[in-house]
Amino acid sequence: MGNREALRELQNRLAQRLHAVGADANAATWLAFECMGQGVVVSLPAAGEIFPLCPLLPVPHTKSWFLGVANLRGQLHGVVDLAAFLGLRSALELEQLREPQRSPARLLAFNANLGSHCAVLIDRLAGLRSANQLNKAPTQDAASPAFAPAQWQDTDGRSWQELDLGLLARHEQYLAIAA
Repeated sequence: MGNREALRELQNRLAQRLHAVGADANAATWLAFECMGQGVVVSLPAAGEIFPLCPLLPVPHTKSWFLGVANLRGQLHGVVDLAAFLGLRSALELEQLREPQRSPARLLAFNANLGSHCAVLIDRLAGLRSANQLNKAPTQDAASPAFAPAQWQDTDGRSWQELDLGLLARHEQYLAIAA
């Protein structure tokens, strides 16, 4: 009986916190992480759950950046090494991340509303960012793909590349996993 009451209290506290965050104009709107030292931000509503690195079932005859399939909360998700997909990491460098006990690497699942059972491997979480912590960078690389719509800069001068997970999930190259 005590466990149920503790659970109810926890749920009430979480609901109050979520309500307070929803009312706060400075609430976090971005999830920040790193891929091979490159700062990346994704819209918080597009991001799903974050998972520790877990065993992946390799899929034969796929591109090297498609790491395989993971069972995340009972659902199968295709897992892409985001840094390798973006051309920032080689397969050899990836082997160094495969020690889950010492690795800060995580799997970022896409929000279920995007209709894509995908997750991307990220090297390290960098926390949440609010709109008032980031300013749009004055220049954007014209060759950037559609899923990388903007460059941002934080108050410390660090650059963050915006990544639109919805556009990434529908991008032709991202969908072409066959080797």
